[in-house]
Amino acid sequence: MLRFVLPLTIALVAAPVSAQDSITVELSNFHFTPSALTLHHGQAYTLHIVNTASGGHDFVAPEFFAASQIAPADRAKVAGGKVDVGGGEAVDIHFTAPAHAATYKLKCSHFLHASFGMTGSITVD
Repeated sequence: MLRFVLPLTIALVAAPVSAQDSITVELSNFHFTPSALTLHHGQAYTLHIVNTASGGHDFVAPEFFAASQIAPADRAKVAGGKVDVGGGEAVDIHFTAPAHAATYKLKCSHFLHASFGMTGSITVD
């Protein structure tokens, strides 16, 4: 009987706890690329936000960030539900997606940027 228990125990110990997906969002003049994100509830992610423009932009999704579990080391980067990204810079946010399905709005809050089309959505399924 011990022969059957030992291989099973080794298999359980070797199995990964969870995988973390990486999502890259590019901020350029008046666009998020992609502008629509789809995430799985309860899944761990790294959000890599890259600003390819020379001027600053931000990634504003306060309801989404409030519903997500942000890694303690990254909470200051998401103050007020907004991530500031300077021109030519990148910011990484580690988080776990909200536990329930929902759709959240995304925008850049810089003057007129959302009016010129710098908006998007984050859907959690």
